Amino acid sequence: MNSIEVAGLGALNVDLIYQVERILGDGETAHQEQVEGISRYREAKPKFLGRFPGGSAANTIYGLAKFGIKTGFVGVVGDDDGGKLLLQDFAKAGVDTSQIKVIPGAKTGSARCFSDKLNFRKIMVSPATANSLLAINDIDLDYLNQAKILHVSSFADDPQLDVLLELIAKLDSSVKVSFSPGALYASKGLPTLTPILAKTYVLFINESEIKELTGRDFNSGAKRCLDLGCHIVVVTLGEGTSYKTVMATSYIRTADGEYVVKPNDKSIISASDTVGAGDAFAAGFIYGLLAGKGPLECGRLGDIVARFSITRVGARQGLPTLGELTQRYQELYSKQP
Repeated sequence: MNSIEVAGLGALNVDLIYQVERILGDGETAHQEQVEGISRYREAKPKFLGRFPGGSAANTIYGLAKFGIKTGFVGVVGDDDGGKLLLQDFAKAGVDTSQIKVIPGAKTGSARCFSDKLNFRKIMVSPATANSLLAINDIDLDYLNQAKILHVSSFADDPQLDVLLELIAKLDSSVKVSFSPGALYASKGLPTLTPILAKTYVLFINESEIKELTGRDFNSGAKRCLDLGCHIVVVTLGEGTSYKTVMATSYIRTADGEYVVKPNDKSIISASDTVGAGDAFAAGFIYGLLAGKGPLECGRLGDIVARFSITRVGARQGLPTLGELTQRYQELYSKQP
């Protein structure tokens, strides 16, 4: 069995990225037919920017592998071109793919990602793909129990949420759970997600998602998630939100206190596409955790990785190397991370 530090579990999707003039709202949905304004996207003749490897947890695992972390992934793809693309991209970064099941005849997951000039985005995840075939028997618990961290994200179909709930209940307590619910799972509400949150070491969530999940603003919502069992709650705030007279691009809350990552004038700000920015942030933050850094340093690392990621189209194309991350941290904070 391969030794890994971080394992990932979540949907594996090929992202089809489009640019449009304006997005009606921001977020993620599972059913394309029910998206408000989908006819307007079609009428606007969106510009197709390309086809890229994706999937929230998968993007984070890819980023960690690029930093030299030993990683592996659990998921399902079809034996089509999309599945081959995802497996090849993982292999290129050194991610262990031995636990990814390839199902003949199944259609690999996909997501249509729309971005506008204001960096709002709408992601439409296709249901009933290979991702919906993941069953608890497909998951090798011993494989996951060897990891220091298990990073999980959402699936479009409800049966896989049941799989995740069962898995978390069985997971060894030595494995720290890192959870990115995204808009799909945030909409399920606290009663549904409480069994996962109770065993979550670090929760990654954005401002709109934590409001959807808890019904509260980001700081009181973070406190609520801590009360349910999370050790660290990280709320990403996009280009910045004012908090206690300070502009913050992310807010971190632990039992010991609150931390904010401030925008920096020297930060990379040119955005080509914001798809995957939150996944990139998680990669930088988890890297910091593995290196023994404190919450604020982890948040700064996450912010840098996210800013690198948005400089190129596609969730993974702009992710930095460890050398680039280290150099950027040194430039911004005059010390080594």
